[in-house]
Amino acid sequence: MKYITQDPLLGFGSVGEGMSLQACSDGRRILWLAHEGPPKNFTGVDVTDPRKPRVIIQTDLPHQNMRSNSLEVTGDIMAVAYQTYSMGERNAGIELFDVSKPESPRSISFFDCTGTHSRGVHCLWYVDGEFIHCASGAADFQPRHPRDDQFYRIIDVRNPAKPEEAGRWWLPGTREGDTEPPPKRLNPEPLGTPNGKDAFRAHNTNVYPDRPDRCYIGYIDGGAITLDISDKAHPKVVAIWNPNPPYPGFTHTSMPLVDRDLLIVSAESVQPDARDWPKLTFVLDNREETNPISISTLPLPPVEEYRHRGGRYGSHNLHENRPGPSYRSDTIVFGTFFNGGVRAYDTTDPFRPEEVAYFVPDASEGSRVPATQINDVYVDENGIVYAAERLTGGIHILELDI
Repeated sequence: MKYITQDPLLGFGSVGEGMSLQACSDGRRILWLAHEGPPKNFTGVDVTDPRKPRVIIQTDLPHQNMRSNSLEVTGDIMAVAYQTYSMGERNAGIELFDVSKPESPRSISFFDCTGTHSRGVHCLWYVDGEFIHCASGAADFQPRHPRDDQFYRIIDVRNPAKPEEAGRWWLPGTREGDTEPPPKRLNPEPLGTPNGKDAFRAHNTNVYPDRPDRCYIGYIDGGAITLDISDKAHPKVVAIWNPNPPYPGFTHTSMPLVDRDLLIVSAESVQPDARDWPKLTFVLDNREETNPISISTLPLPPVEEYRHRGGRYGSHNLHENRPGPSYRSDTIVFGTFFNGGVRAYDTTDPFRPEEVAYFVPDASEGSRVPATQINDVYVDENGIVYAAERLTGGIHILELDI
């Protein structure tokens, strides 16, 4: 990967897990970014010339006790996920925007997920222009444990002015009233304690056009879950692969390499100094999709080398091979690893994946930790890599040698 440039996003450089590229009708290319926290909502960056990125719009959140952690653009419509920091607060849900004029996004509608036991939406997936798949709370969902508040929801946006729920699924035993027993917690410390981050809730909820009848979910401590959504009103479990325990939880993303019958599954590092190690990215053999089997992990530098560089170290987001102006490969996998940077792997031999490129930038100016925290990555169809920084650095732009 050849380094091109960096853009600090007008000084509000903290980027969450929302990166999406819009190919505009006038030929421009706009990279949309959701922010990790207040005061900013989302930023649009003109990357038509990736060597000269330019912020064209940056918006503020409705209030300061929320974040817009995730977004997706399909055509000229952008969906933004709103999660509040406390349950029961307003503006929790999904907002749809018309971005046909990127400099002036226009709100189309708001799907309200506010509720006594809801923080709204953490992460969403919107690639077909018809349905949003998301990890969300709801007014009528009371979790047995407060950290299990977000489950899988399907939102019909074929009429973007009137989004409606089309289906939902949650891990049995996590909702009040379930007949199933609650799942055993990995870290039963009380809320607010350093290790009290265990959760049985949805994170990424990916549905690909080449398998529209499947949803691939990272369900944090519930593992990687594949659902049959051919009947969206009644999703059914195909498989649950859960290495937790003995692994320390927080399954984040399950990404299929459909033509090769593989799943790439990442587990997010959520503790500084790698206190929750190992947080790895697994390669699963999915030939028998009711029984996925782990066959390898993506190689990483030794934890002793990185754990005390500052902040987190371990797996997090993947470039997810989404449709649109996106680099898609059934062999090359990109991942972000916080202070371990962004890394690319060749999985031609899935039993022995090999690292083929990496980028670890210096610490960003003004960061509260001494090492850059690379949070998310998006790779376009031309091999331009956008690596987002969680704290202050904005985006780093690189070019693949492909």
